[in-house]
Amino acid sequence: MYEFISGKITESSPAHIVINNNGIGYLLHISLNTYSAVKEKQECTLLIYENIREDAFSLYGFHNHEERNLFIHLISVSGIGANTARMMLSSLPPDELKLAIQSENTAQIKSIKGIGLKTAQRVIVDLKDKLGKEHADEKLFGKADNTMREEALSALVMLGFAKSASQKAVDKILQSNPDSRVEDIIKKALKML
Repeated sequence: MYEFISGKITESSPAHIVINNNGIGYLLHISLNTYSAVKEKQECTLLIYENIREDAFSLYGFHNHEERNLFIHLISVSGIGANTARMMLSSLPPDELKLAIQSENTAQIKSIKGIGLKTAQRVIVDLKDKLGKEHADEKLFGKADNTMREEALSALVMLGFAKSASQKAVDKILQSNPDSRVEDIIKKALKML
C-alpha cells in the first residue's frame, strides 16, 4: 500500500529512523546500508515495505529500489523473516550480497550473524536464478556505465581474487580511463592484483 515516505528526520540510529510527515512520526526499521546513506541528512525519502503480521505492523525503509527488491527476495526464502533480511543487508552491501548468492559463496553468506549453513544454502538455491534474471534484465535495459564495472568485477571474483581488492583496482582503472573496454579493465586489474 505505501510506496515511500518523505519528510524530516526527527530521530535516527543504525537500526531505525523516525520521519515526520505532516505531523505524523513514522518509525521505519532500516539497514546499516540505508543509515549510512541518510545519516547526514535532515530530510529524506525512503522506499517502504510493510510487514503485516498477526501481532505487529512494521514498516521497513530503504534508500533505493535495489535494496528493497533484494529485501523482498530474501523474505520470500523459507526461514528468513524481515529482521533476518535486514541483518543480512546490514552485514553486506546489496551488490556484495547479490554476488555472494549468484556465485554460491555459502561461506560469505554464513558469516552473517544468525545465518547457518542450511539457511545459506537455501538462500542460494531459492534466489540464484531470480537474481540472475534480474541482472540480465539490467544489462539489457540500462545501467550501461555500471555494466562494464560489474562485468570486470564479476570476472575477477570468479578468477579467485578478493572482491574488495578487485573493486579498488577496477574503480581506479575506470577513474583514469572511463571509456575502457571490459577486457582492458580485466587485463589492467590483473597486473595490479
